[in-house]
Amino acid sequence: VQLQASGGGLVQAGGSLRLSCAASGRAFSNGAMGWFRQAPGKEREFVAVISFSGGRTSYGNSVKGRFTISRDNAKTTVYLQMDSLTPEDTAVYYCVAKYAVGVTSTTVAWWPYWGPGTQVTVSS
Repeated sequence: VQLQASGGGLVQAGGSLRLSCAASGRAFSNGAMGWFRQAPGKEREFVAVISFSGGRTSYGNSVKGRFTISRDNAKTTVYLQMDSLTPEDTAVYYCVAKYAVGVTSTTVAWWPYWGPGTQVTVSS
């Protein structure tokens, strides 16, 4: 499975961005997907995850209420709508995936597939 994220960039505080991540390669028809992020000098941080059906989502405390994760299974694509961005959201955002039905995880080690990351920079 190959993951490719897009949609990162530079935005002012209070603005919005929408990240997309497309899964390709081996048919990825039933898997959990999500996002992590890593800011300079910090550990990788859980952002959001979504189950295969889309019925189960989970968010990190720092983004809850501002970010929304969704997916389009026909396109094996996951999205991250980021609103009310702050400079503290500046990081490289990584898309993740795993063949799993009905379960997700907020831990880094659980996810075997990682995209190369896309930079999000929020200016004050």
